[in-house]
Amino acid sequence: MDRIETEASGGCQCGAVRWHLTAVLDTSHICHCRMCQKAGGNFFAALIGVPRDALTWTRGAPATFNSSNKAARGFCRDCGTPLTYDYHESRHINLTTGSFDQPERFLPKVQFGIEARLPVFDELPLTAEGTTEETMAAQVAAIRKSNHQHPDHDTESWPPQAA
Repeated sequence: MDRIETEASGGCQCGAVRWHLTAVLDTSHICHCRMCQKAGGNFFAALIGVPRDALTWTRGAPATFNSSNKAARGFCRDCGTPLTYDYHESRHINLTTGSFDQPERFLPKVQFGIEARLPVFDELPLTAEGTTEETMAAQVAAIRKSNHQHPDHDTESWPPQAA
């Protein structure tokens, strides 16, 4: 595993937990194992390894659930966003790629846990149906107006102070 020096930040959906890193490992991956499916509430978990000495929690800290005697899953106590997979004996911790402010910078390179991979992902025969604006046109304005999601960048505080 190569260490790649870089700067990145991210956090949970509500902004209660934020982090900053100065390096990642070249381990960006998708894990299809049943434990990752349950922890992410999804078909797979997208993760990337980060050296422990390269990660700083800049706002709050994740709550944890010991998913086994060997590993814990970190998440935001307030909004539930999955944030980490921490194998206790490892020199690195895995962050959920979707919690990065710019997840497109860390595309997965490999898949693990393929014993539980759903057959649809063998070839993914799904077609794109359009943008959020196109598929939810009537709701988009109301959702944007009432959006409580933290923006994809660091802020001094959150939520924003009322004017």
